[in-house]
Amino acid sequence: MSLFENAVTTLTGWRAPSDVAELARHRTLDLMSAGPVSMTRAHRAGHVTASTLIVGEDRRVLLCLHGRLGLWMQVGGHCEPGDGTLAAAALREATEESGITGLRLDPDPIDVDVHAVRCAPADGEPAGESWHYDVRFLAVCPAGAVEQISDESSALAWFAAGELPSPLASGVVQQFAPAFARL
Repeated sequence: MSLFENAVTTLTGWRAPSDVAELARHRTLDLMSAGPVSMTRAHRAGHVTASTLIVGEDRRVLLCLHGRLGLWMQVGGHCEPGDGTLAAAALREATEESGITGLRLDPDPIDVDVHAVRCAPADGEPAGESWHYDVRFLAVCPAGAVEQISDESSALAWFAAGELPSPLASGVVQQFAPAFARL
């Protein structure tokens, strides 16, 4: 099964935790009617991405201050050709951007969010307006793990759900209820 086929199967069978996530799920499946190109930055109308909300044993969340956007958000990003599943893409991105190995990823999404971005296509063309159809997962951080800032982040920090940093990317908070329900 290809990454594209896995994404279609995952989103077709997934039960969204909210009306907002259900609408985003339908919008993502509509986007994917373009075929496998919808998984890549080459699809300028928008593309599927995978991100991860990392939660510690104390229920604090690890957020990154995105270096280019200047917003606090979960870790994640673009799918790559070697990713076999959406969950694998989310885990790869979470490990790369947090520096934490041994994350325990729940293979079922917790949320889907559609948002506008300025995104450079993979072929090096200038960044332009595009859309991320972000499929979001939950990962539990192993005890004693220490995060490490990646090239894509200006900072990484742990936050209690009621004490979040600013400026916060839209759609971050909507992940908390379904994530905490899974714990």
